[in-house]
Amino acid sequence: MSRQMGDSHRRFLQTMMSNGIVDEQGARTLHQYCCETHNTQHAPDKLDDFIDAINSKLQPMFMQIRKGMSEDNGHQFYALVNMAETDVTRMSSDYADNELELFRKTMDQIVGSENGTASSTDILNSADTLTTKKLKKSETEHLLNRLVHDQWLSEKRGEYTLSTRCIIEMEPYIRTMYQEQVKVCHICHNIALQILQRKIRATVSSL
Repeated sequence: MSRQMGDSHRRFLQTMMSNGIVDEQGARTLHQYCCETHNTQHAPDKLDDFIDAINSKLQPMFMQIRKGMSEDNGHQFYALVNMAETDVTRMSSDYADNELELFRKTMDQIVGSENGTASSTDILNSADTLTTKKLKKSETEHLLNRLVHDQWLSEKRGEYTLSTRCIIEMEPYIRTMYQEQVKVCHICHNIALQILQRKIRATVSSL
């Protein structure tokens, strides 16, 4: 397969830069649209080869379109990630030091929990333990809303989880920082904070 990058690849990349992350079906639809728009051959089963051609050009810029799995539904996603920095410091231009500290504490709670979640109450309480500038309750709530909006966290009924984008983009950091705690699926070898627990519960309930 040729690694030549054409207009269809550029259009695909531009959309990824705008959206940040798309599900597999969205990526396949986008692949077809880009090929048809620029009158290039569309091979539905060659999406990964198509993306590899883009990644070969992104490599010198330390960026990559990487595939990962959603913890919520098990679906595959594609995310454009920055490979130059693989930890929370990449967020330093958007978040203050105390906000980053709270995010780290939230990650600690999520990864260290048995179900891959952290409650809003526990996160609010951890805001009182910051070594940097303390955050008021209203400031913490606003920060959590920002983290959800920026796709670093997901929230459902007051329970926070690491978003699909966060897991895909920060996987090296998570594996390094939480070597003894992080759970890995033995089948797909992906980080499995929630899915593993669901599988265990499903197995137990079937006994």
